[in-house]
Amino acid sequence: MEALLRAVSLAGGQTALARRIGKTQSHVAQWLRRGRVGPTACIPIEIALGGQVTRYELRPDVFGKPPQPGEDRQ
Repeated sequence: MEALLRAVSLAGGQTALARRIGKTQSHVAQWLRRGRVGPTACIPIEIALGGQVTRYELRPDVFGKPPQPGEDRQ
């Protein structure tokens, strides 16, 4: 939840984040109510925010731990 709140803040609010990833503000509000982002939105959020919030932070249950430098993830 902390990563999602940070993403909303960095984007400039729920509506701004939603616009950046092609969703509606209600999608973002729903994620905040549920306490997690839908897995398909994690990578677009990561890209839209230039990696300031990553898929690994948003959904570690789906994406696992971030790769370590030099680690090949396939």
